Amino acid sequence: MNAATETATQAPIRTLIVDDEPAARRGVRLLLARDPAFEVVGEAANGAEAAALIASLRPDLAFLDVQMPGADGFAALDGLDPAATPAVVFVTAYDEHALRAFEVHAVDYLLKPYDDERFAAALQRAKAEVRHRVQDRAGTRLSQIMELLSSGSGTAAQSVPPGGDRILVKSSGEIFFLKADEIDWIEAEGDYMKFHVGPRSHLMRETMARLEARLDARRFVRIHRSTIVNIDRVRKLSPSFGGEYAVVLADGTKLRLSRGYQERIAALLKQAL
Repeated sequence: MNAATETATQAPIRTLIVDDEPAARRGVRLLLARDPAFEVVGEAANGAEAAALIASLRPDLAFLDVQMPGADGFAALDGLDPAATPAVVFVTAYDEHALRAFEVHAVDYLLKPYDDERFAAALQRAKAEVRHRVQDRAGTRLSQIMELLSSGSGTAAQSVPPGGDRILVKSSGEIFFLKADEIDWIEAEGDYMKFHVGPRSHLMRETMARLEARLDARRFVRIHRSTIVNIDRVRKLSPSFGGEYAVVLADGTKLRLSRGYQERIAALLKQAL
């Protein structure tokens, strides 16, 4: 994926430039302009200004000089909320601070003067670090949302009260709020429940028994130990082998109706007539 394509699919990396020399700040800005994945959101001339801008702008990345009048680059990071501390590339003419930069988990340490190739390498490291942080934050937020929506046991389906009209499904890293009337049928697949919604399907880790207890019994009926069907989707019952029947849905899907569940669906169909 080239830089232009990446920028079109991901948010720009919000970047702060900190150096007491205007020419040095201008040089970093010009080099960053070559990669549209980066957006410069501010500049600072010393550590105190940098700390204030980091707190207010919450940039993803900072190019930070070490030795500046007043507070230096390291002082700019002291006391910051860890959640608000950006990824840092130190830019300095002095190599004696490299160990300390490592201790504060800097992404890179650029020694002045540096060439375009060395700067580009630092950009790649910074880009990888910021994207990794974004993914981690997204994963954490998703876990928090799932925990808040759950009722205590950590399963998504338990966020839905019995008879509720929505079902929360976490599938492929996304959260779907499925309306009950959107669901055609549900089947057990290993440790997961598979929701069939038109041409799409969603997997959720849950047990059949717990899910069945949370669904509206007037709308959903279990027809097999591993199958639940939306009664509104049933078009007909078709005779099968050994006195059993197949449940035929409106889209033509045929599902096995076990003998032990025949009375349940018969009672619901009778109510619907």
